[in-house]
Amino acid sequence: MTDLSADGFPADAAAVGLDPEALRQRALAALLTARERTALLTDSVDDGELMAQHSPLMSPLVWDLAHIGNQEEQWLLRAVGGREAMRPEIDGLYDAFEHSRASRPSLPLLPPAEARAYAADVRGRALDILEGTPLHEGGGPLARAGFAFGMIAQHEQQHDETMLITHQLRAGPAVLSAPEPPGPADPTGLPAEVLVAEGPFTMGSSADPWALDNERPAHRREVAGFFIDTSPVTCGDYERFIEDGGYSERRWWAPEGWDMIRANGLTAPLFWLRDSGQWLRRRFGVTEPVPRDEPVLHVSWYEADAYARWTGRRLPTESEWEKAARHDPASGRSLRYPWGDEDPAPDRANLGQRHLRPARAGAYPAGRSPHGVGQLMGDVWEWTSSDFLPYPGFAPFPYREYSDVFFGPEHKVLRGGSFAVDAVACRGTFRNWDLPVRRQIFSGFRTAKDA
Repeated sequence: MTDLSADGFPADAAAVGLDPEALRQRALAALLTARERTALLTDSVDDGELMAQHSPLMSPLVWDLAHIGNQEEQWLLRAVGGREAMRPEIDGLYDAFEHSRASRPSLPLLPPAEARAYAADVRGRALDILEGTPLHEGGGPLARAGFAFGMIAQHEQQHDETMLITHQLRAGPAVLSAPEPPGPADPTGLPAEVLVAEGPFTMGSSADPWALDNERPAHRREVAGFFIDTSPVTCGDYERFIEDGGYSERRWWAPEGWDMIRANGLTAPLFWLRDSGQWLRRRFGVTEPVPRDEPVLHVSWYEADAYARWTGRRLPTESEWEKAARHDPASGRSLRYPWGDEDPAPDRANLGQRHLRPARAGAYPAGRSPHGVGQLMGDVWEWTSSDFLPYPGFAPFPYREYSDVFFGPEHKVLRGGSFAVDAVACRGTFRNWDLPVRRQIFSGFRTAKDA
């Protein structure tokens, strides 16, 4: 069994079976990959668009840019490296809890050139610290197994996803491009659903050196048998719900969801519009026909729940989702990813903004789980029926505001990542959460039912 520290995290690099230098190189690669993506998302628009707020739901892009640098300074330079603060006067400006997104344009934010220079200066110093920090017990709990460096790489990639959402919300012509994702190898060869038999499995992680606090600790869960869709619900599936009057039938909706769609006049997923009898959607500045065989995107939890009720099914619980994704019935093990313990590859999952849309249902056969469930990693975040709650034995680390303050029935759990998520911030145990009204996120779903 992996040796754990008192806080439940791996004791050092050797304890998780990784060479410290290999972890150092992994951290370096993750930090550089994240910064390349940040540059792409911020260099693709002019300074005016960087400073603008494209939606009250989102920050100006320039806020995200400087916030990325400020978090890196606080955790890598100050906390791990013991350096003096470079810009302590801006800590409050870039504290996500101190200022709402809607209020951030009114703050005295660093202008684009200064924000870029600050983030670059911090990064140079952070790489020096990475090179000289022991990634074992002697380096302290934050440096142990490179955790703080992995945490900051994940943080930057999470903000890159947030900035990509802002790009989707902005008006104007397209400024981003990417190749099309692969199609399904055999779209007719995958059954609609599979049975996951009753029994226990190991949920969560105590061994992954960069797993975040809400993924910990690993624990046994008993799960009753259930059926689950082998692919996410498609746009064509969802169109049938719309055309059958799904948005006008109160019986399918949770009371709060019914109130939401009536108050806002919602009749379809966000960014969809009806024109000349055809459903169109706007995607990163381009208007196009809704692809019927692609997973539906930009639906709230309430919409996903209503659709599932309409079909006579339900959303899977978080435990069911993770068992379908990780449990190997042949060995009884819980895998790191649906396909095994190997890192994601382009033939296994649609991740990292490699494409700017989900792949068609049935794609990535090499990424299916031992149960035969596909597209569990990447493509679309998948709503589950579960509230965001701590696991038994949860301990906040390294700060309460990452997970602890969000636990409760107000937030629903999403799993699996999306095309906008980088592999460093996506694994079989990774937990995302959001308010059930959220639609601007890259969210979809699949359905389940009791066996």
